[in-house]
Amino acid sequence: MTEIEYRALGASGLMVSTIGLGCNNFGRAGTLTATQEGTTAVIDEAIELGVTLLDTADMYGATAGQSEEFMGVALKGRRNHVLLATKFGHQGFDMGIEPGVGKGSRTYIRHAVVDSLRRLQTERIDLYQLHTPDPSTPIEETIAALDELVAEGTILHYGHSNFSGEQIAAAARAGGNFVSAQNEYSLIARDAEKDVLPAVNEFGLGFLPYFPLANGLFTGKFSRTERPSDTRIMRQRPYIVENAPWDAIEAFEAFSAARGVTMLQATFGWLLAQPGLTSVIAGATKPEQLAQNAAASTAWKPTADDVATISGLFA
Repeated sequence: MTEIEYRALGASGLMVSTIGLGCNNFGRAGTLTATQEGTTAVIDEAIELGVTLLDTADMYGATAGQSEEFMGVALKGRRNHVLLATKFGHQGFDMGIEPGVGKGSRTYIRHAVVDSLRRLQTERIDLYQLHTPDPSTPIEETIAALDELVAEGTILHYGHSNFSGEQIAAAARAGGNFVSAQNEYSLIARDAEKDVLPAVNEFGLGFLPYFPLANGLFTGKFSRTERPSDTRIMRQRPYIVENAPWDAIEAFEAFSAARGVTMLQATFGWLLAQPGLTSVIAGATKPEQLAQNAAASTAWKPTADDVATISGLFA
């Protein structure tokens, strides 16, 4: 049985598993989790393993909201086994809520949270995240609306996603009690190191990287010549494989092998060694994928020199 590890999520007081389950595949056409049965099987595995952080968004699914709906059914009777994180207010995506109002506005937030609670079949959301910054709404209004939900017990804590370092600082200085930041971060997407991670650490947030395995590039399934066609990356984003830094990846694979670990295990080790990083949110469409990720999350603890070497390979 894999021994899952847990870390504090910023100043929230919540302890979350260092491997999180990204739920953007639930309800996604062409995957095993396109169905309720497939989704439930993955959530069953998460609960069995002790993976507590389940991260979704109101827009996920073949039809918007389907991920949340499938999760609500799957978690019936065992809601308290997990920490539910969802997102609202993705710019450019219409959820049919009060057209014309800002997606960080009080009006929008009050509508969005009711819809998410209904789909998730729960009375509370543990972590409610603004999906993308809303340039049309003062951050103070967003903060006040979220603080209201906390006071009511509708949500326990709130976070943000896709904020720049400057926006993270502005939100903190405006009095926001944000506890987490979710941004893209992987060995080949390192922009967060410039300003996001420094701001996360300055203001005591928990960092939750998305696409941490670069859409599966670092799972070990892919090589310069091997590109499985039945994978999400080849169905939706083949350019990632085509443009991948294969010289660096092959050097990384050799580095991992020399230490007796897989590239997947080394990738988790590198991620979890980054200051402020709380949980690696990785998607899964099969229970065995989640089990593999969970095992990889505790398999290898790199030294500072190891971390620096890996970072240098993908500088």
